[in-house]
Amino acid sequence: MVFTLSLLLIFLLVRYVLPQVLRAVLGSFVRQQMHKAQQGGFYPPPGAGPAGGYREQGQPEATKPGQVRVDYIPPTNSPTGDRRREFRGGEYVDYEEL
Repeated sequence: MVFTLSLLLIFLLVRYVLPQVLRAVLGSFVRQQMHKAQQGGFYPPPGAGPAGGYREQGQPEATKPGQVRVDYIPPTNSPTGDRRREFRGGEYVDYEEL
């Protein structure tokens, strides 16, 4: 009898109480994150201290609109240049749609 009552009580808690609690907790979390996103709280603004600034002191300001500034160009592996010229072909695999 005690086992049946405890099983019924657990079922009622899981079925009716737990969804309400989860809805309240997750709802407040989502509202909090939406408010933080609307206030710009996810990422600090540029220049807002050591963690927020993306540029160092010796670098110039942002480029003019429409221009692109490149910080780093990776070195090429081969001195001859383009890898597409090195590709001589490959194995052909026949494709059949099922």
